[in-house]
Amino acid sequence: MRLPALISTALLGLLGSLPSTAGESTGGSTTTSTTTTTTTTTTTTTTTGKTTITLRIPASPPLLANPHLLPASTRATLTALGASLSAPLSVHNTFVFPDVPAGSYLVDVHCPTHAFAPLRLDVGAGVRAWETFRGNDWGNKGEAIPVVEGGGAPGAAVVDVKPVGIKGYYMERSSFSVLSIFKNPIILLSMVSMALFFGMPKLVENMDPEMRAEWEERQKENPMNALMGAASGQNANPMASFDMAAFLAGSGSSNKAEEGNGKGKGESRKKR
Repeated sequence: MRLPALISTALLGLLGSLPSTAGESTGGSTTTSTTTTTTTTTTTTTTTGKTTITLRIPASPPLLANPHLLPASTRATLTALGASLSAPLSVHNTFVFPDVPAGSYLVDVHCPTHAFAPLRLDVGAGVRAWETFRGNDWGNKGEAIPVVEGGGAPGAAVVDVKPVGIKGYYMERSSFSVLSIFKNPIILLSMVSMALFFGMPKLVENMDPEMRAEWEERQKENPMNALMGAASGQNANPMASFDMAAFLAGSGSSNKAEEGNGKGKGESRKKR
């Protein structure tokens, strides 16, 4: 009878020496609470002040009725001092320049078939564009180009670039034409001279007699007639016997004076 009592006493001692578990016991069951830590990450967006520039090629008949016909090698560039940006032609006939920093740029469109006018583009608080020309002072702005702010996205701008002509790489061979002879000024002068040469006698014959006599008297007083007459042998040329060396030496006038004096003395002797 003592053995069962001893066994029960030993079991009670063992149960009392077991460590207690941290938890909450209800109806013989233990529940363990688990703590979950949640970490939240915050992303900060920094605004860098860059703008997206879109150059758009609209239809410009008759030079460029369909912009989709432009070659795929067409590209556009934004050039500034120490910086250069390039963009290819997209399927929407646009050139997109993302994240363009503030500054002043020269816009060029390079196309093998069409020529585009260069533009000046200023990017800053807003986007503004003007026409410009090669060799022109950078501060000398041309006509302002309208700019569409936004362009479907914040911080974007759309500028239209239009062609000014079609490039030609071949020179057409000129064809011969008889009428092209009359475009030569030498041919025209010769024709006018021939008309005067053959037409003047006809006009003189049809002139009034009194007017014709007056015209002939004026022709006789013309100094050119003396040269023309000497060439034809009709009249003696008074300049033929002129001695330029004697005139410059002063001997011509003295000889004439001596000859005049000699003639005067001879005549006075004859009278005596």
